[in-house]
Order: sequence, then structure tokens, then C-alpha cells
Amino acid sequence: MKKLFFIVCSFLMATTSIAQNVGEEIGFDVELIDPTETNEPVGRGPILIPSVIYESHILYFVTPCDGCTLRLLDENGVVVYSTVIPTGTISLVLPSSLLGEYEIQIIQGNICFYGYITL
Repeated sequence: MKKLFFIVCSFLMATTSIAQNVGEEIGFDVELIDPTETNEPVGRGPILIPSVIYESHILYFVTPCDGCTLRLLDENGVVVYSTVIPTGTISLVLPSSLLGEYEIQIIQGNICFYGYITL
């Protein structure tokens, strides 16, 4: 049991250090989406803000975002890319045709986490 615990801890430390050395972390702000648009109740517990690192056109999910919607908006607020993050995703490659500064949104129920990235 001690061996298994040591192996798991070693793996977690290795993957954490790799993720931290890969790129730039996205600073997310939080806003509540109009609750009348969806049928999901607003939770009363603490909100876990996603931890996402990006380098070039690759997003690395440090915390899981399974089933959330990822959107990129251009400077005019137009959605230029949208996808649902599949379960178990640890990295996601964005289209190489996207260049410039974008607002990135991760939408989880009635909550929108948003930040800015430059591709």
C-alpha cells in the first residue's frame, strides 16, 4: 500500500511540474449567466475556478472541465470557436487558423469563467 501511495504521489508531482513549465496560466474571472436561459439551479457552494494553461494553440487543463462548453470570442464579441470539452480531456488543440487576442470562456451550467489569451 505504501508503494502504491508513493507511486501515485510521484506521478502527481511529475505531471504538476510538467504542466507548470509548459506555458502561461489563464486568469479567469467569473460571471453568472442569466438563470432563465437554462434549467440548472444556481449552487450555493464555493465555485472552483478552472486552472488552464496555454502555449501556442494548445490548452492544458490542470483541473477537469468535463462537459463544459469552451468558446473563443474575437474583439467584436463574435464566437469564432466553440466546442464541448470531452470527459477526461487534459489537453485541447485549438485551430491553427486562429491568430490574435481572444476572450476565452468556459461555461459550466449558469456560470461563465472568462479570460483572455493571445494565439
